This record gives sequence, C-alpha cells and structure tokens, in this order.
Amino acid sequence: MRTRRTFLGAMLFAGAATGLAKSAALSQAPNFPQKPQSGQETEAEPPGVPSPEKRMLEEYDKDIHKKVEKLYQLASELKAEVDKTDSTKVLSLNLLRKAEEIEKLARDIKIRSRG
Repeated sequence: MRTRRTFLGAMLFAGAATGLAKSAALSQAPNFPQKPQSGQETEAEPPGVPSPEKRMLEEYDKDIHKKVEKLYQLASELKAEVDKTDSTKVLSLNLLRKAEEIEKLARDIKIRSRG
C-alpha cells in the first residue's frame, strides 16, 4: 500500500511541476523589436543603394525566371517528342532523360521559391 501512495504522489508532483513549467513559459511575453517613434531616426541607406538582402532576392528572382523559361522549353520539347513517337510500341530513353531533367529543374525551382 505504501508504494502505491508513493508512486501516485510522485506522479501528482511530476504533473504539477510540468503544468507549472508550461504555464510559466506561456506567460512570458516574446521580445519583439519596437518600431522607432516619430522623434527617433533610424540609419537609412541612400535611396540608390539597395540592401544586400534585396540584391540577393533580386538575383534569386532572376534565376527563378531563367529556370522557369528553361523548364517551359524542355516541357515543349518533351511534348513534341511524345507527339511524334508511339509510346505503346517504343520506350524512348530520350523521353525518360528529358522527363528526369524536367523533374530536377522543377524541384530546384520549388526549393528556390521557398527561400
């Protein structure tokens, strides 16, 4: 009988400690950076000089556009090749290679789009 009480007491104590720790963590407010008020000035870059982050995003955007154009071209070539071959009788290795290349390119575009 004594061990059952000890076990239940330990479980009650562990549950209470877990509940208190969780509530303490939730009650703390996250520290968000405050926006400067109208009287405070922040260091602003000259309007003609883009930030490094913006330049990087512009490069990613250009790269994604190039890859989408290449994807469109490969898909058009694949469609033309499928139209001219009878796939019920012949399995073209060219078709498989183009499809794999399209898949890799599409996956790369997806990853870059996520950032």
